[in-house]
Amino acid sequence: MYWKAMLRGGALATVLVAAAAGAHHSFAMFDQTKTVTLKGSVVEFQWTNPHAWIELDVPNARGARERWGIELNSPNNLTRQGWRRSTLKAGDAVTITINPLRNGKKGGLFNTIVLPNGKMLGGERAVDGKAINVPTAD
Repeated sequence: MYWKAMLRGGALATVLVAAAAGAHHSFAMFDQTKTVTLKGSVVEFQWTNPHAWIELDVPNARGARERWGIELNSPNNLTRQGWRRSTLKAGDAVTITINPLRNGKKGGLFNTIVLPNGKMLGGERAVDGKAINVPTAD
């Protein structure tokens, strides 16, 4: 009886670990061979795990605003790169470069940002073809 309970517990642990590992997505959804520059107004800066997000309103050619969702690194990694929870606020006018979504929707993977004060954050590019927002061991 004891060994059956242990076996069930081990199976449950395996399932939970596999689910947690599968929760993190790859960066294959982004076309890292292309770069798009967006000039717009911050709607919301989400300082959340596992990835922070910027919701950005960008005027299109007709003058209408389009909402873009930009995925960033984790808050932990962003802090090491000079970011703070207060780095962006709603209404900030910024210029952001991203790798766009492959499916053509309004979103992408963060590369760089020029803040309202002119300071640039980002710019870390991997030379080995790996996703730029994945930390590397030194």
